[in-house]
Amino acid sequence: MTAYKRTVLLKRAILASTITLVCSQVVSGFERTEQREPCADYSETRKPMFGDLHVHTSFSFDSYVSSQRNGPGAAYSYAKGNPIILSDADGEQTLKAQIQRPLDFTAITDHAEFLGPINLCTQDSSKAAYWFPACIAGRSSWFIAQLLAANYWAKIGVVGDTSEKNISLICSLGNCDAAHSEAWQGIQDAAEQHYDRSSECSFTTFIGYEYTDAPNYSNLHRNVIFRNAHVTDSAISTYDTGSKNVPELWRRLRDQCIDAETGCDVLAIPHNSNLSRGLMFPDPRNEQEALDRSFFEPLVELVQHKAASECRFDRLAGAGLDTEDELCDFEQVEADNLSMLGTLYGEVRTDEARAVPLEEFGRRNMVRNTLKDGLALQASTGINPFMLGFIGSTDTHSASPGGAEENNYTGHLGRRDAGYRNVQDHFFDNPGGLAVVWAEENSRDAIFAGMRRRESYATSGTRPVVRFFAGTEIADDLCADPQMVTKAYQAGIPMGGQLTAPETSPGFLVSAARDPGSPGNPGLDLQKVQIIKGWLDTEGVTHEEVFDVAGSTDNTAGVDTESCLPTGTGHKNLCTVWRDPQYNSNESAFYYARVLENPSCRWSTLQCQAAGVNPFAENCAEQAEHQTAKLQEKGAIGDVFGRCCLDPATEPFYSPTIQERAWTSPIWINANKE
Repeated sequence: MTAYKRTVLLKRAILASTITLVCSQVVSGFERTEQREPCADYSETRKPMFGDLHVHTSFSFDSYVSSQRNGPGAAYSYAKGNPIILSDADGEQTLKAQIQRPLDFTAITDHAEFLGPINLCTQDSSKAAYWFPACIAGRSSWFIAQLLAANYWAKIGVVGDTSEKNISLICSLGNCDAAHSEAWQGIQDAAEQHYDRSSECSFTTFIGYEYTDAPNYSNLHRNVIFRNAHVTDSAISTYDTGSKNVPELWRRLRDQCIDAETGCDVLAIPHNSNLSRGLMFPDPRNEQEALDRSFFEPLVELVQHKAASECRFDRLAGAGLDTEDELCDFEQVEADNLSMLGTLYGEVRTDEARAVPLEEFGRRNMVRNTLKDGLALQASTGINPFMLGFIGSTDTHSASPGGAEENNYTGHLGRRDAGYRNVQDHFFDNPGGLAVVWAEENSRDAIFAGMRRRESYATSGTRPVVRFFAGTEIADDLCADPQMVTKAYQAGIPMGGQLTAPETSPGFLVSAARDPGSPGNPGLDLQKVQIIKGWLDTEGVTHEEVFDVAGSTDNTAGVDTESCLPTGTGHKNLCTVWRDPQYNSNESAFYYARVLENPSCRWSTLQCQAAGVNPFAENCAEQAEHQTAKLQEKGAIGDVFGRCCLDPATEPFYSPTIQERAWTSPIWINANKE
């Protein structure tokens, strides 16, 4: 197929997608690409499916070398609500982990890089490759040896600042290609085994992997998610494309999947742009790159255990990164690259993990800024390459998909953040988030179609149910209508869609129901709903503004500083139809909703308190010293609990309490230039 023909077909596909999104009626059904029973539970107005699209197991080098021994099958079992056993801080398999509520869907996304070598390292002790030094170190129970093994694999495969990757010497001792194929098939087999193809539709799996490029620790990772069982022959990695070459990943996915006429369909989801040193979202070099990005990357992972990427506000500086939004201090880390994980025994061990001031922080590390720049690129090139819907996920390396509960957090890095190591070395990490997709049923085709059209939202780990629509025919009193959702689909478009700008502001319907929680763990009330607007003015300058549209900050809700139980009340449900008071049909814009829960204790506060150290106490430092000494008598090294007593008044981002939240995918309003 010629490049010209591909461009034409891509434009037609994007146009067809746009027409579908703006069509003012409920889209009946979706294309079925696989053989399975129809789901008995089917809803034309769609249901929220809660899942995790970023999960690592023992097939990943940095999971295995952290004493994590659960493979894809165990991870899927965990996602379905069953317990698994994880490593404790000493590398022993003693820690029971179980999610409080099962997920609806999950994708295992082990690193494509080293699928083969790690297979050789772990599966057959009769082979010479099994005894390769890095393999021996990775299997060792000695913590330092494991860290050295992790560093070896990372240095030769994912963090080198070169255009070519160095293949491990292990491949001279064993057949890395055959081992890669075996592991890739194992991932597919586990997905098939745990996919419920019956009419019950209790659980959906997606075959996937992570493409893991990080030149000089600048994160350029993508999770590659396939629609069905038709996948590429291998997991395409940076060994195939070279570093700093994501467009080559898109080209190979097109050649080996989209154009292969096998029924293959695929997405690539970038994550942790906050750690990319500004490299995640460059201007496309040509029209083909813009079209490829638009087609392959309709979603971005907005939050996970290595921080949130919506926006950035530094409380100490009293300023934000092209924002005045003070709520952009949520779950941020001070560094701008993957070296932020480089803390050992309570001390940062690399200069690369230093705090980066706002003036040096990459502007497009933050997704909101990228969305604004997409409007400007569309005005100048005719294509918006950054039309990104939102999801969250965990990025667990402990085979624990959906393990995003603050009060049930066992860590996401195997031994490296198990037990006391969590507050000692990974205090500024968090449990991650969830991906929520609106779909007619719990099946691969239905959920994948929802991802493709961006009818999805991200949460910071809780499960509020959020709707967001826009349309000129949306009535101001729609919230009170029993047929609200049906009429919203008939009168407008859902989150992820786009409209040609009408003369007057469309109505924006936003509805949020609080997380119902689980037995013994009730969900928190909602505090308020905001709508975030970004726009391009007629002079070509981008802007943003945050509007409070429902609920109120002044509800006196908080936490009990001794028990961390919630105090005060909020809202069980919030709903409104809002119209933009500053609307201008000559200005392209995007809008998304942000739903805030009442304050709650952060995971670190809960774990510090459980260890006898209360971050709210005046004598917190004394408590921390006492409890650290007790652990040091048992073999712990360094300051364990000192960070529990950080003063939030001296920290740019940290607080012992947080506000869990959800972010809907944006709705785009395209200025009518005719």
